[in-house]
This record gives sequence, C-alpha cells and structure tokens, in this order.
Amino acid sequence: MAKYNITEKREKEAVYRTLVRPGLMDELKEKILDIILIQKKYKDKDYSAKKLADELGTNTRYISAVVNVKFHMNYTSFVNKYRIEEAMTLLADKRYKELNMEDISDMVGFSNRQSFYASFFKLNGCTPRDYKLRHFQQNAVQTEVPKKRGRKPGSKNVAKALSVE
Repeated sequence: MAKYNITEKREKEAVYRTLVRPGLMDELKEKILDIILIQKKYKDKDYSAKKLADELGTNTRYISAVVNVKFHMNYTSFVNKYRIEEAMTLLADKRYKELNMEDISDMVGFSNRQSFYASFFKLNGCTPRDYKLRHFQQNAVQTEVPKKRGRKPGSKNVAKALSVE
C-alpha cells in the first residue's frame, strides 16, 4: 500500500477544510477533546468515530475532517495516542508494576495486546515492556544515594565549614 505523497496529503487536507466551515470545525475540535480526553472515552474499546459522531449530533465525515485538519492524524491514531499516553503513565507507576502488558493494554482501551504493542512502538520507538524496564532502571539509578567519603558529620571540618565568619 503506497503512502500519501506531499501533494496528495495537501489535497486531502484542502478537501477536509472545505467540508466543514471553520467555526464549526473549532467547535467540534473542542467537543471532541472534551469527550475523548476529558471524559476519557479513549478507554472504551468500542468507542468508534461513529459513536462519537452520534454523540455530537454530526457525521463521521465531519469527525474525520476535524481530526485530520486539527490533529494531523486519522481518528484511530488520535484515540491511540491518548491510550498510549495513559499506558506510559501506568507503566511508570510503581503501583501498577506487577500488572502484565495485557492488563495495561486492556485498562487503556486496546482490544488486543498486538494493537497495543504496535501503537506503542510506533509512538515511542520501543515496546511497552522495554519502556517499563528502562523507566524502573532509571529510577533505581536516580534514587541510589552515593556514599560520601571523608570525615563524619560531627568532625571539626564540618563544624568549621558551617561556621559563619
């Protein structure tokens, strides 16, 4: 399957821009963000562009147009972006450290682990498991306190360093 070249992409965006008047596009953008991001509908595995359009009283072509023009991606990529951001938060949270990738995938709204891995890798360049391991390894290194060498805190040098002349 061929990817869009620059001209085709511009033409597609131009068609979308003429499909929805600017004022309505801005209004729909805000409503889409409210529903997907604030209400966290991205966690619903079955929340489609059709359901979003129905909820907003519009059609899927308008939803696609707004998402493409305002967010520069298609609906699925848009929803998956928020799912991955949520997954990254969960993967970095020690309270969820014991959960497996399938549990995390399910919690953020992916219908299967394969889609989760593919989307995660596409956005981050690594697998969710690698991200989790790196995060906890970095935190382990950062929380190690280096041992200080030298005299004990009660020594003369410490008292001298703390005195004000």
